Amino acid sequence: MPSLARWASLAAFVFLAGCATSARPSLILHGARVYTLAWGDPDAEGRPAPDAPFADGQWSPDATAVVVESDRIAFVGSDAEALAMRGRGTRVVGLDGATVVPGLIESHGHLHEIGEKAEEISLVDVRTEADIADRLRAAATDRPDGEWILGTGWDEGAWADALPDRAFLDALFPDRPVVLKGLRGFGTFGNARALEAAGLGPDTEDPVGGTLVRRADGSLTGVLLNNATDLLNDAVPLRSMAHRQRILRHGMDQLLQAGYVSTHHAGVRTDYLPVYQALADSLPMRVEVLLAVGVPDAPDVDEWTRRGPTTDREAMLQIRAVKAYYDGSLGSRGARLLDDYADQPGHRGVAGADYGFDADATEAYIAAGFQAGIHAIGDAGNRDVLDFYEGALSRHPDARALRHRVEHAQVVHPDDLDRFGTLGLVASMEPGHAVEDSPWAEERLGPDRVRGAYAWRSLRRGGALLLFNADFTGTDWSVFYGLYAATTRRQKDGTPPGGWYLEQAVTAEEALRAYTVCPARASGIEDRTGTLDVGKWADLTVLSLDPFTTPADDLLSGSVLMTVVDGVVRFEAEDR
Repeated sequence: MPSLARWASLAAFVFLAGCATSARPSLILHGARVYTLAWGDPDAEGRPAPDAPFADGQWSPDATAVVVESDRIAFVGSDAEALAMRGRGTRVVGLDGATVVPGLIESHGHLHEIGEKAEEISLVDVRTEADIADRLRAAATDRPDGEWILGTGWDEGAWADALPDRAFLDALFPDRPVVLKGLRGFGTFGNARALEAAGLGPDTEDPVGGTLVRRADGSLTGVLLNNATDLLNDAVPLRSMAHRQRILRHGMDQLLQAGYVSTHHAGVRTDYLPVYQALADSLPMRVEVLLAVGVPDAPDVDEWTRRGPTTDREAMLQIRAVKAYYDGSLGSRGARLLDDYADQPGHRGVAGADYGFDADATEAYIAAGFQAGIHAIGDAGNRDVLDFYEGALSRHPDARALRHRVEHAQVVHPDDLDRFGTLGLVASMEPGHAVEDSPWAEERLGPDRVRGAYAWRSLRRGGALLLFNADFTGTDWSVFYGLYAATTRRQKDGTPPGGWYLEQAVTAEEALRAYTVCPARASGIEDRTGTLDVGKWADLTVLSLDPFTTPADDLLSGSVLMTVVDGVVRFEAEDR
């Protein structure tokens, strides 16, 4: 239960609330297992803080009720005190032992992809060209004549050693363009009509940091990797403003159903930036836009460095960060490594200017007060990004307070782990990527280097602020899957038995904080959200199970019962 100090502050609030006749709670949640997360951080080994509600190896909730007044938390404590505050018009909800936690924050994703992929043909788990053909043939019958055939979800990593060839697509759709995007965004695949529409042919040169895969005679197979993907993806006709708004709203609806009160959209380009701006006053959840840097259709650097980042931290739409790209993916062997790939001698990936990283633009944004998030996968890529931050922060020391991010931080050399803490950096990582990459990651890296991959525990020991997210739609964005993968290092089917390099797993508390407290700190809004404290935003998530006490193998059975954003119930399960 709350400490004496917290009881004193709550009692003071109750007294003041009783004196203020205007206080009218809008929502009371009671009969719950409430975890405020308002106690100290666990240590680097995951041991709970002395003031945590943890004793004799067991967690206990530190409250049973939450009271919301307008858009703020008005009280956190016992059922009796909470129910005594009800007034005319107060909605009172008994939760029958469900768990209330601070509102979940999805700190790295691509919101438009949820809506786009809902309209596209799913290629998740396809294994052969025949599988792709069957999926397309079955779904394309519903597409109007002349409309591009769009699919998504084939796994570039799994196909890396035997990439598909467009010949079967050309035969299946001789008169209609076909574009099939990869699961992780580092590969795309098109037929002859799509390549023609994009102006691509045998004489097209590979772009910086990208590859147009070719046959022995030099003709294009239709597969484009890494930075080359934009050459084909950008040829797809732009959807209307109304259509793009519908796509973003669909994505937000899905995230609200998954319990998220906020999302960070990494790498927003000029196609969706005006859509966010048009929706700014009607967003049902908080959105932090990270402007894309160094890619086609990136927002104008000069314009945005003149404008500067968002200053009204209460606004639902924030444009205060940028996303740059330093190297490719591990699955497509684009991640930049210090030594050769274990399964491809002589090859070390691609990075930096060769991948399109614009160091000058990124530093200009930092100097203008924007937080930077830089994509880095390989150990060489991460080292170079750390070097970049070290130099930029020495030239702009005030920018250190912005808590700059390394997106993915997937493979880090042991000598570089402590540099995250020294530089005050955030490691923004994906539990799902680790377990999903486990079948082939060691083949790419070898048995020694893989120990520095997806190294959550080592990064925490090095002082990094750790965020967890899904980089959706590359993987399942369910928080239950994220918590499960983070604490067990296993895939949904339980493999590998015993967990994949389990020494890098984190505790349930650390994992939950990586979706709540830590992203709030990374955004510099820990005074407004991240914990359930009186006066903070009324952003909270109600879960069907207790992530602190539920056995790890049962986490995948969890569901979200309610999502409250800014004091408004934005999602409520029908069978709650």
